[in-house]
Amino acid sequence: MKSKQEIIAEFKINEKDTGSTQVQIALLTERIKHLTEHLKVNPKDNHTRTGLLKLVGQRKKLLAYLKNTNIDLYREIKTKLGIR
Repeated sequence: MKSKQEIIAEFKINEKDTGSTQVQIALLTERIKHLTEHLKVNPKDNHTRTGLLKLVGQRKKLLAYLKNTNIDLYREIKTKLGIR
């Protein structure tokens, strides 16, 4: 699992950027991957499943916002992160 600092460094726009849309999407994607692996081992962990669904919904909203504001960046982020 990548560290938060590595993800921010990879997706930031400028030096002080920590909360831009693409950084948030990348961080959420990493957490979603981590929780998905956890649920493969612990299929009855419904509390984690609920949290995972909230994260997926949050990422979906951010992706929709990015699609409406900057379609090129949206496409780049989706291919870079491997999001369907």
